[in-house]
Amino acid sequence: VFFGKGQCAFCHTAPYFTDNLMHDLHAERFYKQRLVNGMAMAADGPIKTFPLRGIKESPPYMHDGRLLTLEDTVEFFNLVLETKLSEKEKQDLVVYLRAL
Repeated sequence: VFFGKGQCAFCHTAPYFTDNLMHDLHAERFYKQRLVNGMAMAADGPIKTFPLRGIKESPPYMHDGRLLTLEDTVEFFNLVLETKLSEKEKQDLVVYLRAL
């Protein structure tokens, strides 16, 4: 799943499972725009690819800590990347991530 349907290996390349690049996930479509100090804030723009080595030891996930578990993170990317992973594929991917 990691190297195929899940599309993880496009950005999370071995040996550190990161390409050290910035990627725009276009996640803003999942969040309502809000005002902070009178300024419009949105969940858009590029974020740096996080290395996945030892990922199980570093929750919460994403650049802003919005995802509390690896299961949440896999589901987030399943939605954002529209990979349509089955429940079994998502479970297998979480097991793989915990082994890194």
